[in-house]
Amino acid sequence: MATMNLIAPSRRRDGLLACAVALTVVSAALLAAHVSFDGDTFQRCRYLGPSARMYVTAWAGPLCSVAALMTCAGGMRRRGGAWPVVVCAVLGLLLLCVQVVALYWVYAPDPSGGYDCSGLAGLTQ
Repeated sequence: MATMNLIAPSRRRDGLLACAVALTVVSAALLAAHVSFDGDTFQRCRYLGPSARMYVTAWAGPLCSVAALMTCAGGMRRRGGAWPVVVCAVLGLLLLCVQVVALYWVYAPDPSGGYDCSGLAGLTQ
């Protein structure tokens, strides 16, 4: 007669949780990298626009967050709403909201209004 081990979680469940946590951490790292690349837009008071690495991190962050949320959803279905999965899902959703705003800012028009030094041209005229 086969017995089931009800105490130890299966390896697949632990794998889903580890994957969801890893995707959430990578998503947070991509958001931090995107924020650190913010200095790429101006050089010597000239607006250069977003750099390529800003575009890459702006798109990769939300993709990782969505993947983390989908993995968490699979973990919730299998695990029944265990607290690590719920925490990971909440963090992934929060990161996704912030990253969507960061993605919007990458495609937003020049914040300086077309003048150099972030709009200070109006003060010097």
